[in-house]
Amino acid sequence: MGLFDSDGRWQGFLACPLTPYDADGRVDADVYAAQIEFLLAHGAPALCALMHMAESLNLSWEERRLLASLTVEVAGDRAPVVVHVSCPGTDHTVELARHAESAGAKGVVAVTPYHWRPGEEGLLQHFMAVAKSIEGALVAYTFPAALGVSITPELAASLIERAPNFLAIKEASHHLPTFAELAQVAAELRPELSVFSGVDYMLANRVCGGAGTFSACAVVAPRLVGALWEAVANDDLAGALPIQDRVSRLLGPLLRAYPATIKAAAEIMGRPLGPTRLPTPPLSAGQRAGLAVELDRAGLLDDEPYGWDPGAGPDPERARRQAGITAPAVSGDVHPDPRRTP
Repeated sequence: MGLFDSDGRWQGFLACPLTPYDADGRVDADVYAAQIEFLLAHGAPALCALMHMAESLNLSWEERRLLASLTVEVAGDRAPVVVHVSCPGTDHTVELARHAESAGAKGVVAVTPYHWRPGEEGLLQHFMAVAKSIEGALVAYTFPAALGVSITPELAASLIERAPNFLAIKEASHHLPTFAELAQVAAELRPELSVFSGVDYMLANRVCGGAGTFSACAVVAPRLVGALWEAVANDDLAGALPIQDRVSRLLGPLLRAYPATIKAAAEIMGRPLGPTRLPTPPLSAGQRAGLAVELDRAGLLDDEPYGWDPGAGPDPERARRQAGITAPAVSGDVHPDPRRTP
């Protein structure tokens, strides 16, 4: 049995809500709930709370527990929820994992520990401690560029052998041979294990045997992300290619100074989430203006819903006016409809 009690390998994308703040800098639970409703209304098949783009490392433990519980409460039975519980220490990670499960999460995401580089045996013990602390799924997360260590194919094989609830990997090296190796290990040793890419490269993921992705784009461009997954899930690789191209072009500006860039993009789309917390500064006025032009050039202002209302359609004139764009941006090589080829 796979992730989320699927009969086999669970496939899809996980939308990752951001953390909104009110004028006093406190977590805004009402806006967070509106964001969950928005993502679900636009077809998110699963949610992952408190990823790095949600500024989990800048939140207190009380705030992390609050948002874990709130995500499950708002989602109800409409979509499964996993919660990112990573901390530098194993005991702290276990504590947050147990809380997430008690709140109703179907699983937890745990990265290789911050700062420490404990070697293969230390990493194995860390992940085994988390796996044994819960009954739900463990999603092991590898992010070597940020943390300096990786979940190797050998470590993945050891976890498969020892942890029955190890059911997914988030692979964020953005290195296709590494991703393909992990997907091959999963296919050979635990076919129901889902191997996800770190961001929205769904087409490459699919070709290399992956099961989906954690989406950095869904809160900004839910229609585009949904169209890409639909094409990939139907093995329409030729149809997916131009959509993946648009998503890839969007990822560049969104990841440039994330999560500030993602929050600014959401605000341009009429979905304000408040500022970021230090040490991540907000975008300057010039950076925000440049981002708005890039979103417009990618066709988002014309294609994507404006505001949090789940039933809202695009409002490009309002979006351009608020972003200070005086005329629509033009790009001859990007078609405004993500479901059609150029």
